[in-house]
Amino acid sequence: MKIKGKSRRINKAAGTAVICLGIILLTGCSSAEKKQIETTQLETTQNITEIVTKTYSESRPAPVQEANTIIIEEGMCLEERFQTPAGFRRTESSAGSLSEFLRAYPLFPDKSPVLLYNGQEKENQSAHAAVFQMNLSNLDRQQCADSVMRMYGEYYWSQGQYGKIAFHFVNGFLCDYNSFRAGKRVKIDGNQTTWVKKAEPDDSWESFQSYLDLVFAYASTLSMKEESQPADLEQVQPGDVFLYSGSPGHVVMVVDTCENDKGERAFLLAQGYMPAQQFHVLNNPIHKEDPWYYVSEITWPFETPEYTFQEGSFRRMKY
Repeated sequence: MKIKGKSRRINKAAGTAVICLGIILLTGCSSAEKKQIETTQLETTQNITEIVTKTYSESRPAPVQEANTIIIEEGMCLEERFQTPAGFRRTESSAGSLSEFLRAYPLFPDKSPVLLYNGQEKENQSAHAAVFQMNLSNLDRQQCADSVMRMYGEYYWSQGQYGKIAFHFVNGFLCDYNSFRAGKRVKIDGNQTTWVKKAEPDDSWESFQSYLDLVFAYASTLSMKEESQPADLEQVQPGDVFLYSGSPGHVVMVVDTCENDKGERAFLLAQGYMPAQQFHVLNNPIHKEDPWYYVSEITWPFETPEYTFQEGSFRRMKY
């Protein structure tokens, strides 16, 4: 059986590339100074480094947190934008952890629309509570599973843990970043997928983007299921997913968690989708002004704004 890559369309018009300066440049999300990122029209993601150099710093007041208010409009990252519900506090995170990375990941200004890979607005603009400043090329590749893989990939890349950046294609081939940055490229011949030396070593940000585009072409929820395992929802943590493996399937990612004195947890979810679009924090359909999902309220089937997951879909990644 030949490799089952996802069917993709390439938009030859210049799309809107969303630049994720994120934690690659920031070690945290301070309330005193912030790197604010310009959005521009790019033909490819190869111009990312050039755009990143145009960022600037500015002083701004700390976001004001009001009682019983969840969303703080001035907040520029998850930890600033989303206040925990009354009686809850964020779960502990260690320095350099995925949790810390996610909480400090920059967001676009409040009420920003979700854009597609071609720069157009997504038809449904009611599903999200915030939009991540995550890079998105003008290729229709970075869909749901791809957005989750990118988040993990960017996290390990920012930590210099290149050996942990490795994702399986649907046919089982392990596409590891260390091989790609060493100059190897994938050769597909029928059922055979192999590495072939074709380029000079390159550990640049642009090369990393090319590696991810390759992964996105041949990985999906089908391969992601094999890279995850069932987990206990009561112990939900950032990086966990709700996953349906199929063609098409869908996956949403837990990007933050909090808990109360009883140890009961709540979490924020984020997703990419089809066609390729910006990674965005989801609203909770049962709480109009509160995007947190409370474990105590979860029933099966589990409803998110654009997908319904069945029991057994909650999983923890092995990355």
